[in-house]
Amino acid sequence: MRLFLDRLYAAALILSALGFAAIAALVLFQVVGRLIDRFARLAGVSPPGLTVPSLAELGSFLFLGAVFLGLAGTFVRGGHVRVSLLTNALPAGAARVLSAVVAAIAAGLSTFATWSSWLQTADSWAFDSVSFGMLRIPLWLPQGVMTLGLALLTIALIDALVVLIRGGAPSYEVAEAGAGVEG
Repeated sequence: MRLFLDRLYAAALILSALGFAAIAALVLFQVVGRLIDRFARLAGVSPPGLTVPSLAELGSFLFLGAVFLGLAGTFVRGGHVRVSLLTNALPAGAARVLSAVVAAIAAGLSTFATWSSWLQTADSWAFDSVSFGMLRIPLWLPQGVMTLGLALLTIALIDALVVLIRGGAPSYEVAEAGAGVEG
């Protein structure tokens, strides 16, 4: 199960990175297209008009997907900000209990966010909601990716909670210790 979860988190991180790369490629294409248009005007030629329709909207949807898909992988690799002043000051047993309580609360909040996001996605699907830009993108697509990212974060939080309850070190602590970061 551990290998499956680690691969799942890694796959989500790869998709997240691809989302950011797609944003960069679209923006680069738009910039190069504008330069080509400008040089064509300077040369007295009709500009070809190379543009990406609804670039801002596409970029925002890709950004949303990239951020939410990266949540779980970033969490398990110790990349999220954690304030551990209190847990460091407590005895090991009490720190473990507090960490488990925090993980349980975070998992509960993440479960609620996932459920709420799913309801919004289902409504967008049922009502055929589309974006307002030049490209009519079904809103369930970016909302579904956001829901998937939240679901993966929920799984990662429950995973950490189970590891804490069983007396092990959650993956974020292992990653922080390996990176030389104090918990």
